[in-house]
Amino acid sequence: MNASNIHTFSNTRELSVDLADLTVKLSEESIKSRDRFTVGISGGSLPKLLASDLKNREDIEWDKWHVFFCDERLVPLNHEDSNYLLCKKEFFDHVPIPGDQIYTIDPSLLPQLETAVEKGTEAIEEASLEIVEDYEQKLISVFATVNAVKFPVFDLLLLGVGPDGHTCSLFPDHPLLDLTIGWVAYIGDSPKPPPRRITFTLPVVNHAHNIAFVATGEGKQDVLKEIIENPESRLPAALVHPVTGKLYWFLDDAATFKLTSLK
Repeated sequence: MNASNIHTFSNTRELSVDLADLTVKLSEESIKSRDRFTVGISGGSLPKLLASDLKNREDIEWDKWHVFFCDERLVPLNHEDSNYLLCKKEFFDHVPIPGDQIYTIDPSLLPQLETAVEKGTEAIEEASLEIVEDYEQKLISVFATVNAVKFPVFDLLLLGVGPDGHTCSLFPDHPLLDLTIGWVAYIGDSPKPPPRRITFTLPVVNHAHNIAFVATGEGKQDVLKEIIENPESRLPAALVHPVTGKLYWFLDDAATFKLTSLK
């Protein structure tokens, strides 16, 4: 991996400022060329790190932003496990992005899935497909049609990486990693609770114009060494290779301690 794509910081405050700088730059470029800025965001610690500096900027055309979720837990939007709720508290409540340009799952479809879980596999497949298709329709509304666009091309995807190497809700050795078609997929057996989620597929991730991974803390040392320094790694985050876009890593010193390529 090209070391020039790896940005390291002594603390998360510095990381947040640099991440905000990149986001503002890409926002300006995208709005100038396409009159909009399409963003995919993940959960975990990322929303807080992103918003820490970004929410104070005055040079952003927030009304041009269209925000999707790289993955989402299939829980009500006010549930503590909801990525939307996390992003709302840390980010959306502090910036004037139009509410109809923040694209969430349809919570009215969740009870049907809960009922299906009790009925068995066929019912689950039917109910989960409805949730997947609903979110894909929201993508289509912004990125034209499936026939016109093979995959949506986001201006920026903001991704985290778990200690096991997962990103979005794409987990190690899971069949979803082999999908070559489709924009959104259902996972009902997430090894990390809650088990039922939707996630962008790997091709959608890899078609983005820009992808920024954010990882901090000692708990990420081993997995980052595997992802960044082992070219044969099959961990989900290691399979992120932009087709034509750019890949960035935003890491703190604690997370990069075992990376020999940076020394």
